[in-house]
Amino acid sequence: MSESGMNNSEQEAEPQDDLLAVLRILAERAGKIALAYYAEAEEIEVRSKADASPVTEADEACEAFLLEALHKLTPDVPVVSEEASSQSGLPDIDVTKPFWLVDPLDGTREFISRNGEFTVNVALIRNQRPVAGVVHAPALAMTWCGGFDDEGKGHASFNETDRPPMAIEARRTPEAGETVVASRRHGSGEDLETFLAERKIAERVTAGSSLKFCLVASGKADLYPRFGPTMEWDTAAGQAVLTAAGGLVETLDGEPLRYGKAGFANPNFVAVNQRD
Repeated sequence: MSESGMNNSEQEAEPQDDLLAVLRILAERAGKIALAYYAEAEEIEVRSKADASPVTEADEACEAFLLEALHKLTPDVPVVSEEASSQSGLPDIDVTKPFWLVDPLDGTREFISRNGEFTVNVALIRNQRPVAGVVHAPALAMTWCGGFDDEGKGHASFNETDRPPMAIEARRTPEAGETVVASRRHGSGEDLETFLAERKIAERVTAGSSLKFCLVASGKADLYPRFGPTMEWDTAAGQAVLTAAGGLVETLDGEPLRYGKAGFANPNFVAVNQRD
């Protein structure tokens, strides 16, 4: 997956605020931890959680690093993370105050299959919306960031590791029709086909983890409908990137996808490019 030719690729991104710069560093450091496990010659050891989803030592090591780093960065801001919630239960969160959402290894099945499409996701939630987030794909050496300044203006960027960030922007739908991106493992079904039936579809592509949001954010796709279970830590960072790039993430009722919901489970949603 290459970002060459993306919208605004020849323009450097607006200067990222200090928070996004720090989040990029933390996510990339967590990614190096994941890659140390990913590169091992032996088969990756996999365990099943209570919900039957897989977990590996890499998930836990990345999360331990991120939890410690975020607690040092913002001692008074609680962190909701996937593996800690699985082991100790979901925490009580005051949604009137900021909190972090962390998925240390989004796309664990992609990690296990070694196809490279797994990400480190970190997002800051304020007023039930993601206001800063980073999606880092360690095996692809790619990072997407997005956030909003004090005036509510979004800035989104992409960079390959050790290269400066470049601004990205969600595109408007081409005349040829929409490019639809779907989950590699949950990308079909009657609900999806019904949803797409009356739309002009030019192409369908698949991708793992939060990369689907990033494809829309960087002008490589136009639509990511999700019919199936997701948790808030799965989507928050990708939503931060996409909305900062000018896109939208909405429920099927047309409401913004909110965070801090009871149980932290998401309803079905649609992530889209720029719309009038």
